[in-house]
Amino acid sequence: MQELVERINTEGIHVGGGIVKLDGFLNHQVDPMLTERMGSAFHDEFSKLGIGKPDKIVTAEVSGIPAALATARIYNVPVLYARKHQSSVMTDIYYCAQTKSRTKGVDVTLLISRQYLTAGEKIIIIDDFLATGSTVKALSSIIDASGASLIGIGCVIEKPQEGGRAMLGFRSLPIVSLAKIELRGEELHVYE
Repeated sequence: MQELVERINTEGIHVGGGIVKLDGFLNHQVDPMLTERMGSAFHDEFSKLGIGKPDKIVTAEVSGIPAALATARIYNVPVLYARKHQSSVMTDIYYCAQTKSRTKGVDVTLLISRQYLTAGEKIIIIDDFLATGSTVKALSSIIDASGASLIGIGCVIEKPQEGGRAMLGFRSLPIVSLAKIELRGEELHVYE
């Protein structure tokens, strides 16, 4: 998605340790029009790959929610996001999986209510970044535990050097990324 590549080139900042700051339009402040076009791009790319309409879009809170919501809007299906913290009103029974936060460097438990993820549903995962693949792997294990079927994975930005796609290769599912970032020293190289 050329528009996304240009935005990353203009606003992206490598803050060290392989972390790229995109707070102006993706992770803190969200550009709604760009996000809508991302949802359309995911829909178009999955359609080209022969992936039919999912029953739900699944993501992890927080930064994956805008792109997941935009994609779900195009498909006219609900978004289900994995919670990272259990509040006092969360009284359901949950599927749980562990992941490692790439930006915080800590283990995180992802929680999805069994009430909202059920056997037989077709699921597409949409997330903001695919780096190590840890979050997507955790989400896919929750989907497997529910008896639902994962039919595709979408990430706004992929960092191929971190090996996430290879780590998820055992799934042999289509993985769509709208932009890719490679770090060459401290310089960002961004492409589709």
